[in-house]
Amino acid sequence: MSTIWVNGQPDAAINPLDRGLAYGDGLFATMRVHKSEIQFVESHFLRLTQGAKRLGFDWQPSLSLRALLLECAQKHPQSCLKVLLSRGVGGRGYTPPHTNQSTNEIVSVHPFPEVYQRWQNQGISLQSSAILLARQPRLAGMKHCNRLEQVLIKSEPLTAGYDDWLVLDAQRNIIESSMANLFFITEAGILTPKLAYAGVAGMMREQVIYQLLDMNFKVSVTEINLSKLSNVDHAFITNSLLGVVDINLIDQHILQKAPFTSLLRERLNLTL
Repeated sequence: MSTIWVNGQPDAAINPLDRGLAYGDGLFATMRVHKSEIQFVESHFLRLTQGAKRLGFDWQPSLSLRALLLECAQKHPQSCLKVLLSRGVGGRGYTPPHTNQSTNEIVSVHPFPEVYQRWQNQGISLQSSAILLARQPRLAGMKHCNRLEQVLIKSEPLTAGYDDWLVLDAQRNIIESSMANLFFITEAGILTPKLAYAGVAGMMREQVIYQLLDMNFKVSVTEINLSKLSNVDHAFITNSLLGVVDINLIDQHILQKAPFTSLLRERLNLTL
C-alpha cells in the first residue's frame, strides 16, 4: 500500500505552482492511529475546516477522504496520519486567485515516534529557545503550513539532557514547546498560555481543557511570562501524538510530576 496520496491518487505529484509550496498557503493536521482507530478524527476535521475558512477558502472533509483515512488506519494500526490542505495552484504572485480553486489534499502515513512512550513514562526537560515567535493575531492558533519559525527553532542543537525547546513570543510570554502545548499547575489553578497572538491551539489542548474541567479543576487561559515559572509546581505538554507528558525541568527550574496526569491519559485513552 502506498504511504502518500495527492487528491486521493497514490504517489501522485504536486503541481510546482501550488500555493502551499510557494507561500505556505495551507494548513495541516497530524492524527494518531491507535489500534486502527483515528483518535479524535472529527475534532481534527473541525479544526481543518475552521482554519481553511480563516485563510479564505472553503473546505469540508469529503466521503472519499474519510474512506482513504479509514483504509490507512486499518492497514497501519499504530501510526500517524498527516492531512495537508493547500489552496491549490494560483499563479506567481501573493494575491490568492479570485475564482474558486480546488483545494489540494495530501495524505501521508508515518511511523509512530517510539520516543513518545519513554517520554510519557519518564517526563521531559525543556530549554528556552533564543528564537522568539512573532505576534500575528490573524494567524495565531492555526496550524498553517508556514512553519519557518519552528524550522529555525528545531535547527538549533539542544543542550545535553534536554528534550525540546520552550518557545516564547516577542514579549517574553511563554507560548508552547516547539511541537506541543503547555499546561502549568499552580496554587491558583491550572494555567495554559493565551494563544491570541502566536502559537498553535492544538486539538489535544482543547480535549485536555474539557477533561480537566470535567475533573473539577479550574483552568485559566492567560498570558504567562517566563518570570512566573517560580510559581509553578508541576507542568505538562500535550499534542495529538504524544498525548500528555510531564515536564521535569524547564531550564534550571525543577518540577514534580503532576498527581493527575496518569488519570488524564487514562480518561482520554492517551496511554502509550
